[in-house]
Amino acid sequence: MNTLHKRLIFLLLLGITHSGLVYAERIKDIASIDGVRSNQLVGYGLVVGLNYGNGDKTLFTGQSLRSMLTRLGITLPPGIDPKAKNIAAVAVQAELPAFAKPGQTIDVTVSSIGDAKNLRGGALLMSPLKGADGQVYALAQGSLIVSGVSASGQDGSNITVNNPSVGRIPNGAIVERVVNTSFADGDALVFNLHSPDFTTANRVAESINKVLGSNTAKAVDATSVRVNAPVDPNQKVTFASVVENMMVTPDDAPARVIINSRTGTVVINGKVRVQPAAVSHGSLTVTISENPQVSQPNAFSNGQTTVTPQSNLKIEEEKNHMFVFNPGVSLDEIVKAVNNVGAAPSDLVAILEALKSAGSLHAELMVI
Repeated sequence: MNTLHKRLIFLLLLGITHSGLVYAERIKDIASIDGVRSNQLVGYGLVVGLNYGNGDKTLFTGQSLRSMLTRLGITLPPGIDPKAKNIAAVAVQAELPAFAKPGQTIDVTVSSIGDAKNLRGGALLMSPLKGADGQVYALAQGSLIVSGVSASGQDGSNITVNNPSVGRIPNGAIVERVVNTSFADGDALVFNLHSPDFTTANRVAESINKVLGSNTAKAVDATSVRVNAPVDPNQKVTFASVVENMMVTPDDAPARVIINSRTGTVVINGKVRVQPAAVSHGSLTVTISENPQVSQPNAFSNGQTTVTPQSNLKIEEEKNHMFVFNPGVSLDEIVKAVNNVGAAPSDLVAILEALKSAGSLHAELMVI
């Protein structure tokens, strides 16, 4: 064990010892190493052994069954469609972790792509999983675990809990091919921040240089920090372990107000401040009710009974008080003020948009 290797191990232990610093995060929790990533895999297969009638009725399921039987040495007569009602065509998807080696297992998710509504009790037959390059990286097979349940009655009533057309197979795929990474190449490692920020990137570089010496790390941009590393793969692994366990205090996120227009959810982070502003919020309710009147003619007048429409109009307005935002109001004060006037989430959105238009809300207003 050379001197550099001993020093790296010492620094690793030193980083673990100081891992309890307040407000600091490990680099491994806020950044990832460039080139070290997972890969998406997808495949097509058949699920067999379903309850009779739960299978597909689509044409391509029969074609897939015929093709599979042909590969197994069974030839069906031409023109015969094997209409098996306990088989379903499915899409198989998985995530191949970085550095996964042949023989290791990964979890797979199986989803019906035909008209099968329940995969409970089924088993997936061997299905190749391919990457974006078209190469086979894993083979999936096994019994499905389906959390959803569905039931129906003869009168047409039915009930469904969760989703019975999707299942999982823990450790259901065996890795067959290695995905090459650039980790062992070159004399440097690049750490990419999960949330790009110039200040955080600069702090990461400063923290690394403080421990490993000046000019060891350099912030390339708001996302990437380049760190000089040993060329030897064994030393590089230890070096990466030391760096990713160093503690860094990330900078606070910019002032933002996030509005989900579909659910009415509003999230305001702690950096949002409001300049002096006065806000008055009230709700106007208009109620229209119909009360038709029947007009009855006098006896022997040869008149006709008619219905006369009569509408009642009622207007109500809530008398909510006006409230004032003082300079530099914090998040707690904003929430309290809005709650005091009884504003609903949709009303809060209107108030925040008005404050932004008035120039009193110095924050990024994001509608998702």
